[in-house]
Amino acid sequence: MKILFICMSNICRSPFCEYVFRRMVSQDEVLSGNVEWVKSSAVFNKSFKINSKAVPALLREGFEESYILAHEPTFKYGKGKKYFEEADVIIGMTRSNKFFLPIKYRKKFVLLSEIATGQYKPIPDPVLIKDIEKYYAAMDVIKDYLQKYAEILKSEFIEN
Repeated sequence: MKILFICMSNICRSPFCEYVFRRMVSQDEVLSGNVEWVKSSAVFNKSFKINSKAVPALLREGFEESYILAHEPTFKYGKGKKYFEEADVIIGMTRSNKFFLPIKYRKKFVLLSEIATGQYKPIPDPVLIKDIEKYYAAMDVIKDYLQKYAEILKSEFIEN
């Protein structure tokens, strides 16, 4: 399975999802045996580097700074196009992410909150959050959704 996380600019939410979920996959025998790759990309804005608040948020999760800073945001056109083509599932943060997806990819689209809990709750863009503690809290919500999704995905793989 190939999993693509998307957000508007690929500088906060989706790279956080990519890094944290990729680690979850690598640490679980069932997931690592069934998930081929985990990537992230943008659907709206072509950016050039990870958001400055995302760096301490990922350091807080135990990632090395050099690994975090190596993130090169991708976009639905250009370098990221391959990810959209190959992904089995495209996981977005808000309904607006789907609006910015090219039509041919929309059948692969799901929302992180829905896939994790069965209910839609938009994941606000933390780039707009100025207070770092509130930023961390927003990322903790994302991490919780990722943990729930990992458990659901794992049980689906075990059943099949």
